[in-house]
Amino acid sequence: MTDPKQDPEDELAGTEQPFVEHLLELRNRLMKAGLAVIVVGIALAVYPGPSQLYDWLAAPLMAHMPKDAKMVAIGVVSPFMVPMQILLMTAFMIALPIVLYQAWAFVAPGLYAHEKRMVLPLVVSSTVLFFTGVAMCYFVVFGKVFAFIQQFAPQSITPMPDAEAYLSFVLTMFLIFGLAFEVPVAVVVLARIGVVSIEQLKSFRGYFMVASTVIAAFVTPSDLVSMLALMFPMWLLYEVGIHAAALFIQRTKAPEDETETASS
Repeated sequence: MTDPKQDPEDELAGTEQPFVEHLLELRNRLMKAGLAVIVVGIALAVYPGPSQLYDWLAAPLMAHMPKDAKMVAIGVVSPFMVPMQILLMTAFMIALPIVLYQAWAFVAPGLYAHEKRMVLPLVVSSTVLFFTGVAMCYFVVFGKVFAFIQQFAPQSITPMPDAEAYLSFVLTMFLIFGLAFEVPVAVVVLARIGVVSIEQLKSFRGYFMVASTVIAAFVTPSDLVSMLALMFPMWLLYEVGIHAAALFIQRTKAPEDETETASS
């Protein structure tokens, strides 16, 4: 048997598939991923239901609203469409591990062993980091932001937020914090493909701190708490990314790279 380390070009020998088989495999994987989202969506529609999901999403805002205050739905179909959008979003997020597994199962047969060692940890870590950013936004940032806004609301103004506007705000903030928490993954990928070196990443610390401060000031609401809640994790995650990149590069070397390192 040929050793893949001795002959890396033959590592995938015999795994080629006709184009039509690739399309059929892709279709099957997409159907399984879509079915997972549908099943989770049906389960959520039964319990707790779309209306309850939206109430949970609106809880951080309603906790700082005047007593008996409610949101308004300006659009004719908004009372139906907004909860359904929340239902679909929640179903996709819950089923995301299955969706990512189907994507991994589709591309894995065409990857070398060292590429598999590289892709799978990145997929898992990026998913965990994204959900961590979303959770921090919901459980920490929203409460502080809405409390700050209500402190500056004049007594002559009765707050009646629009349900669709609130949904848009929430999704935007989720996306901002979720992507911000992907900093270590971006650092690892850039270092692994050779765009920057570990030494360059260390020398860029000051520039990154300035850039992340500017980004946090522009993309978050105009309060100090949400800005710091985004800025400081980005600083910390950049440092985590530097250390993870050094370890990741060592663990995911191609066989030919390992041979060259051993011979030098």
